[in-house]
Amino acid sequence: MAKKKAVDLFGDEDLESKSTDFANLLEDQNLDQKKLHPGDKLKGAILTIGNQEAFISTGTPIDGALPIADLLDSDNQVKFKVGDVIEVKVVRVGDAEILLKRLGTTNSSGGATDLGEAFELELPVDGKVTELIKGGFRVEVKDKLAFCPISQMDFHVDMPEDYLGKRYLFLITKFDQNGRNLVVSRRRILDLQKQESEGDFLQRYKKGDIFQGKITRLEKFGAFIEVHGSIQGLIPISELAWARVNDPRDIVSIGQTVQVILLDAAYFEGRLKASFSLKQGGGEGDPWLRVVNDFPVGTIFEGIIERKEPYGIFVNVMPGVTGLLPKSKYADSSETHIFERAKKGDKVKVQIDEIRFEEKRISLSPPIEKFDLSGKSLSSSNSQKGFGSFGDLLKDVKIKK
Repeated sequence: MAKKKAVDLFGDEDLESKSTDFANLLEDQNLDQKKLHPGDKLKGAILTIGNQEAFISTGTPIDGALPIADLLDSDNQVKFKVGDVIEVKVVRVGDAEILLKRLGTTNSSGGATDLGEAFELELPVDGKVTELIKGGFRVEVKDKLAFCPISQMDFHVDMPEDYLGKRYLFLITKFDQNGRNLVVSRRRILDLQKQESEGDFLQRYKKGDIFQGKITRLEKFGAFIEVHGSIQGLIPISELAWARVNDPRDIVSIGQTVQVILLDAAYFEGRLKASFSLKQGGGEGDPWLRVVNDFPVGTIFEGIIERKEPYGIFVNVMPGVTGLLPKSKYADSSETHIFERAKKGDKVKVQIDEIRFEEKRISLSPPIEKFDLSGKSLSSSNSQKGFGSFGDLLKDVKIKK
């Protein structure tokens, strides 16, 4: 769709003779900076009125296309004129086109007087799915049979037979006057509805908002979730749980309802990209915020081995926190044989050697027994506190003169 400029469309007519609203509207618009998204609402002036569509000023270098049906009255007559300012909503934004809908109107009734009009004006028509055939469906539309390719029935068609006998709205994509070659698409209506829904989503919600959603698909890199009716987003595998996750199936399942928090949402290459976090939406909080207090440096505890690598052993410190016991630290210790024989799931006694909070890393070492001046051990398998400094130790020792 070619870009249209208001000054070219009015020919020799003087723009100043148009309504004051129209003149002020064009004066206030910033054509270089404004960017529209589906769901945006704006007031625009009618630039041209054609047989099938009208063009509306949008405040951007691209004028918006509005179906002529949105300008018709009850007698199917155009009730507006060039220069009138109307309120519209952005339905779709492309590289070279903007599709609009006039607020206060609806194209969802499927009430086109005939199929030719519905095809020319891109009006939805009501249809009943009557038969499953090769490559798609047979649909009855106004006493005629149409073909809907299976890819045009829905975003994903897993069980084609589920659509039989049901009524939907369709757009006619191919039409001849004899009605022998009639092709319809429900997917195109769903795409338009989705873009409107995405635009509303971006306007209403922000990062940090909480949603209830349903898991729709699982992949190695994360889980897809549907929120707010039809908004699809991704929960990256790193955001499924505070602990390390190897397979999303270990955390969630398809159809499961979960609570998530919105991390980010923006348009990218014409599509809405939304990411969510399950671990941050659960209300448990980041366990790393507690590890410094619960497991200070020097703490000796029993942890469960999560996995063994050639360079060391990963030990669970607390739910969501894992530490590394490097092989170099236990290779020369007196308990080398214990760590060498240990396997995944075994309990081992280790000591907190270093905490790098910003990097989310904990370094472990074999436990080092410490004694007070009387020879009593200061360490035990149940110890959950640090040793403090040597000066702190001396404070508790009573020296007799």
